[in-house]
Amino acid sequence: MPEPVPVAAEVITSRRNPLVGRLRSLHDARGRRQSRQLLLEGTHLIEEMLRLGLEPDLLVATPAWIARHPHLLAALPAATPLRSMAAEVLEAAATTRSPDGVLAVLPTPEPKPAAPACFVLALDRLQDPGNLGTLLRTALAAGVEEVWLGEGADPHQPKVLRSSSGAVLALPLIRLEAAELAVRLDRARRSGLQVVAAVLPSPAWPHPPPYWRHDWTRPTVLLLGNEGAGVDPGLLEPGDAVVTIPHSPVVESLNVGVAAAPLLLERWRQAAGGGVAGS
Repeated sequence: MPEPVPVAAEVITSRRNPLVGRLRSLHDARGRRQSRQLLLEGTHLIEEMLRLGLEPDLLVATPAWIARHPHLLAALPAATPLRSMAAEVLEAAATTRSPDGVLAVLPTPEPKPAAPACFVLALDRLQDPGNLGTLLRTALAAGVEEVWLGEGADPHQPKVLRSSSGAVLALPLIRLEAAELAVRLDRARRSGLQVVAAVLPSPAWPHPPPYWRHDWTRPTVLLLGNEGAGVDPGLLEPGDAVVTIPHSPVVESLNVGVAAAPLLLERWRQAAGGGVAGS
C-alpha cells in the first residue's frame, strides 16, 4: 500500500498567502498557458485524475477533507506536495462557490492521439464552456479517439473540466487555429476518413438526410459548428456528407451539446449490429 502523502503542518488561514494568488492565476487562460498547468476542483475530478494515473504538482485541501479521504491521499504519488488550507481561504482560491474542500494543480496533459484514429470529433469555434464539457463527456462515452478544437472555448478552463466530469483529462485534445483545422480535415480525407457535418436545412443544404440513414461505421470525422453560425461552409468539400437531426419546428435548433449525443452514439449503435436505418 502506498505511503500516505505528508501534510504540511501549517494550515493556510490568510487569503493573502501567495499560494492563493497562484491558484487564482489558473482561473485564466493566460495563467494556464504560462504555467502549463490547470486547476482541478472537487473530489470527483481528483478521483478521475488518480484513475487515469495523472500526477499532480500540488494538492490543496481543507483539514476536514484530509480527515475524510485518507484512501485518496494514500493513492497520490509519494512526492506530491499537500497543503492544508482553511475552508474560507480555499473558497477564495477556487472558481466555484462552496467547493467541497479540495483543489489540485495538474500539468496540462499532453495529447496522445490514436494512430491512426478511426473516429474523430472536430469542433468549429464552439464557444460555450458548458456545451463543450457536456459534448466531450458524450464523445468519451461514444469512443471518440481524438478531438480537434478549431479555436473556441479553452477546454482546460475549470467550467469545462467540471461539466465534462473529467472527460477532458481522458481525451486527446488538439487545439487548432481555423486554418489548421481546414488542413487537418483535408489530411483526413486523403487518408481515407469521411467528413460528416451536422447542419440545419438551409438554401445551401435544403434537404440534408437524417443522421440515421448515414453509414457511421466507416472511419469518420464528425464536424460540429459554432452555436450561432454552425459549420463554416469553407471547411467542407463537395464529397463531404451532411446530416441533420429532424425535430419539431417549434424549436428552431438544438443545443449543440444535446445534438451531439445522437450523432456520436449512432456510430456505436450501428457498430453493435444496428446497421443503417431505412427510410
